[in-house]
Amino acid sequence: MREATRRGEELGLTEDEVAFYDALEVNDSAVAVLGDKTLRLIAQELVKSVRNSITSDWTVRENVRAGMRVIIKRILRRYGYPPDKQARATELVLEQAEVLCKDWTE
Repeated sequence: MREATRRGEELGLTEDEVAFYDALEVNDSAVAVLGDKTLRLIAQELVKSVRNSITSDWTVRENVRAGMRVIIKRILRRYGYPPDKQARATELVLEQAEVLCKDWTE
């Protein structure tokens, strides 16, 4: 936990943003093409957008999850995230959101 907090401080990100940043950073080609600065911006925008889209039952309602996928894909496209890696990044962001959303919906 301390390591995540320290990394967040180094990157200038909150703990939630670090979780999304890590999901995006898994793709080496995205890091090479976009760089850390752009990945930080994407992570910050993803947290804001996903947090605004969360409802208490979003993990069981496929229509809400589908809407979140669209939001995530639009953000990734806007910043030029490699198209061949967007599907995996989208799923990783949704997985992170499921873990983080427990705190967001309370």
